[in-house]
Amino acid sequence: MIQKILVFFLLITSSVVSAQRTSSSPYSNFGIGDRKNSRTVEQTAMGGTGVAFSHYKYLNFVNPAAYSDLRFTTYSFGVSNTNLNVETINTNQMVNTTTLDYLALAFPFGKKAGLAIGLQPYSNVGYSLGNIDDSGEETLFTGSGGVSEFYASFGIKMFKNFSLGIQGSYYFGTINKSYLINDPTDLNILGTNFKENSEIRGKSISIGTQYKNVFKNKITISAGIKTALEKKLNVSGNSSLYSTNLQLGALTPKDTRFQNELLGAYIVPLKSTLGVGIGKLDKWFVSAEYETQNAISISGTVTSDNVNFKYDDSTRMSLGGYYLPNINSISSYFQRITYRAGVYLEDTGIVINHSDTNNNFTALNSLGIAFGLGLPLKQMSSLNISLEYSQRGTTINNLIKENYFNVGLSLSLTASGFQTWFRERRID
Repeated sequence: MIQKILVFFLLITSSVVSAQRTSSSPYSNFGIGDRKNSRTVEQTAMGGTGVAFSHYKYLNFVNPAAYSDLRFTTYSFGVSNTNLNVETINTNQMVNTTTLDYLALAFPFGKKAGLAIGLQPYSNVGYSLGNIDDSGEETLFTGSGGVSEFYASFGIKMFKNFSLGIQGSYYFGTINKSYLINDPTDLNILGTNFKENSEIRGKSISIGTQYKNVFKNKITISAGIKTALEKKLNVSGNSSLYSTNLQLGALTPKDTRFQNELLGAYIVPLKSTLGVGIGKLDKWFVSAEYETQNAISISGTVTSDNVNFKYDDSTRMSLGGYYLPNINSISSYFQRITYRAGVYLEDTGIVINHSDTNNNFTALNSLGIAFGLGLPLKQMSSLNISLEYSQRGTTINNLIKENYFNVGLSLSLTASGFQTWFRERRID
């Protein structure tokens, strides 16, 4: 019965993942918004590592080759609550956002392969910024939407110590942006509203490999590589500028000054992730990871923000792992809890020019630390918690510094294999 409920839940809430507001960051204004790092709650708690990690019951969003070790049908969904402190030279503001991060289902094929399907955000747009000058004129920037990713991953053990994986993804979403200049104190003065609405569609292929060698003392040395091939996110939509005034609390459009078609694409180049790990199954694991990608390029007239930002090469370095005291402990529940921790340093690949008079671009970097717990439930299921604190950006050059405190929560429900999913129940 629980399988049917979860499948129904996956289908119904897919629209929620694509429609919800999943960001409150002012930096989500640029391009396709904040690009999400594709990680489970468990991987987030380990600093985002995962390309060299595999397990018989845990999902892996980083490397599809890891599903060759999957032995149990697993259903998982994750949610997060983010407390964001936005800091400028003169002000501070707190914003809180709760989102559904992912829905996924994975099951094994025999003893050497596994398949996973899921839905998760790829990028987020969500901001509302306002300013009133000395004359009473109000400027308001707003944006919403983002891009979602539906994917299917397959991993298979090719040789004794070597696994190969492939992932196909489909991207879809809408992004809406608005820039309003208005004087709310004088209804006789028309304001100006610039609106930009776009739809994004695209496909991609990723290939992953893993190598694992288990020694006589049960210590495992592992290495993994994932290559996300270049993808093209096609953009279509329109932008318009029109005069408006404020009546009864609502904006009423007046004369349209111009309308332009948005048509083009974001070309997202090849991204490589590689990592190494060492550990003992269901006891401890430590992994280091490096990720790199060249700059995203923009073709056509897909955005009006090109003068204020540009894409550059991006990198990410992370270190993390877990410790499980005694998975078979009967006397102590705390001995069966999985303890996770990790750190990461990231150059997001976004550089911003906040000045209208010079070409002074500043890179947007972030640094984070994370902890987590895996609380065991019945039948190898688990409730996983991650606590993540990170800083992004700077107040230099009139920019914004963001301090994040993110609490992630996932429920991972495990059945006893592929056959239990489809097996017909009989009454003797």
